[in-house]
Amino acid sequence: MKKLIRSFGYAFNGLGYAAKTQLNFRVHLVASMLAVFMGYALHISVNEWQWIILCIAIVLMAELFNTALEFLVDLVSPDYNELAGHVKDIGAGAVVIAALFALITGAIIFLPKLLLLIHAA
Repeated sequence: MKKLIRSFGYAFNGLGYAAKTQLNFRVHLVASMLAVFMGYALHISVNEWQWIILCIAIVLMAELFNTALEFLVDLVSPDYNELAGHVKDIGAGAVVIAALFALITGAIIFLPKLLLLIHAA
């Protein structure tokens, strides 16, 4: 049981480290909070909440994987290496795909509700 509890401690240490040191992770956290606030304010459905939560999880996981990959590349290739640069670029590309998926999903869910509010005003 101690091992299990310790493993959660390591995971939370990693999340805390990312939040303290990685600007992009903090930006995604703020965007996540904004999406949650908008979901609450616009009374989205349970199904829509599932999509929002999925998007948040995918983007944050992609950012964490990308950060871990960048640290690993820096560890094994401290000097400039073209292939190491490609690895980092590909990891960043994965984050962009996840963020675009989240942005499009958010637009599909939130835009119609926001347009209704604007037309009602």
